[in-house]
Amino acid sequence: MGKLKLHWQMLIAILAAVVIGLLFDIKTTLLGVSLYSIFDFIGMLFLNALKMLIVPLVMSSIIVGIAGLGGSDNLGRLGAKTVGFYLCSSLLAILIGLLLVNLLSPGVIDGEAAGSRLNLSEPEAVSSQLVAVEGRGVGDITGVFLRMVPPNIVKAAADGQMLGLIFFSLLFGVFMTRISKEPAQTLLGFWNGVYETMMEITLFIMKFAPLGVLGLVAKTILATGFDAFQPLMMFFITVVLALAVHTFVTLALVLRLAGLNPLKHYRAMLPAMLTAFSTASSSGTLPVTIECVEKNAGVSNRTSAFVLPLGATINMDGTALYECVAAIFIAQAYGLELSFVTQFTIVLVALLTSIGVAGIPSASLVAITVILGVIGLPLEAIGMLLVTDRILDMLRTSVNVFSDSCGAVVIARSEGEQGLLV
Repeated sequence: MGKLKLHWQMLIAILAAVVIGLLFDIKTTLLGVSLYSIFDFIGMLFLNALKMLIVPLVMSSIIVGIAGLGGSDNLGRLGAKTVGFYLCSSLLAILIGLLLVNLLSPGVIDGEAAGSRLNLSEPEAVSSQLVAVEGRGVGDITGVFLRMVPPNIVKAAADGQMLGLIFFSLLFGVFMTRISKEPAQTLLGFWNGVYETMMEITLFIMKFAPLGVLGLVAKTILATGFDAFQPLMMFFITVVLALAVHTFVTLALVLRLAGLNPLKHYRAMLPAMLTAFSTASSSGTLPVTIECVEKNAGVSNRTSAFVLPLGATINMDGTALYECVAAIFIAQAYGLELSFVTQFTIVLVALLTSIGVAGIPSASLVAITVILGVIGLPLEAIGMLLVTDRILDMLRTSVNVFSDSCGAVVIARSEGEQGLLV
């Protein structure tokens, strides 16, 4: 197994879980211990490992990304254009995902919430959380902003109030660039070290993802049979459709409005998109993206060297869209009618967490735990997302990379560069 790529290992784990579900049932025991309990333990251990990463990974990645922008000599006009484009494109992606997940309602099958099919429990603690989510109204929207500024940032992180931690990290990154050079470099070196260490830990934990997938999927199939696959297929279709609309409609219109030829740009970026699809890593694809943008799309090195590395860090259109759809899909599966303020919170947190998601495979699973924690939903349903996560991860990474390239050519066009694909 160690010689196989991670996605093949995860596919084998899913197939093994299906076989286990066919051969055994929830009453099966092994050495006096129920098979269900064994797989439940393995799955929860993997989920706990992911949750363990949330605070240091999100905080360090946001601070390093923002500080890297603020410390650049090119900050000024080019930095403002870059951040503005990336925020707008990510927001458009999230809104497309929000629209389609509300229209298609993948978490509702035959008029009923799909929670029972997905083996989602509802103990008393969960029930109280769900009531709290359902009870939120438009009048509580000020609470969203109050949670962004917690009185105790350490307590907020310990309590899982990630919205305040994300906002603090953004402020820290911005103002870290405004202090004298020596302490700023010390801080940047520290946070870079934390970020790189957390990425290594994430990659280490993801090596055990096949075992986590096996435990989580087998547990569900043992408990529910194959009823879970219908809502998951609807979820898969919803995400793919939303990604397609954003890539081939929204971003194409953006290119056209900038006076560029979308079809030529798709052809220019095809090698980078295929690389992103196969690696599921926007950071790993960065060298190919830069080459395609410079040689195929005609963008200068001055623009691409600034815009694309920043985009690989903070611009995650596909990831932001996926996080939004996944959170609302889970809410639908619990039978919730989310209020405007809760959906607004999801949009806001998806936008902020997409900035802090590492450009490595399956890192968005960490971000989804942040969103669910902020709006008060249980994390147990994340396990089911792993069934379709690998393929969707590959697709949304391709969208992330394509959006980065669109930012590069649009900004280059606004800077008056010649030789672009028009």
